Amino acid sequence: QVQLVESGGGLVQAGGSLRLACAASGRTFSNYAMGWFRQAPGKEREFVAAVRWSGSNTYYADSVKGRFTISRDNAKNTVYLEMNSLKAEDTAVYYCAVRTTYHSDSYYYVKPALYDYWGQGTQVTVSS
Repeated sequence: QVQLVESGGGLVQAGGSLRLACAASGRTFSNYAMGWFRQAPGKEREFVAAVRWSGSNTYYADSVKGRFTISRDNAKNTVYLEMNSLKAEDTAVYYCAVRTTYHSDSYYYVKPALYDYWGQGTQVTVSS
């Protein structure tokens, strides 16, 4: 089992920044891919960013590319999402997730259904 706890959400003005963190426990964190997803009211959960176990392979949704950065610290069992130039449309509950099986195709890192464990989420609200 893997337990995930997100933190760092809050209320920020458009153009501002936030840094989300997701602390993992329960199993060997460094072997797994980590992802961030978000869900706005009335919408489906969508992919935001993901990072493979080594940290060298990262993936981003087009809507956040150039503004968000995902990173991980395996020594701290933590993955981060640095969010800059925030927009009102970034408002959502942000979830981190773990994918425990490896695949070389990026498809497997952007689909919520292909992740195995999820955190409870943290609210991010961007005021315009």
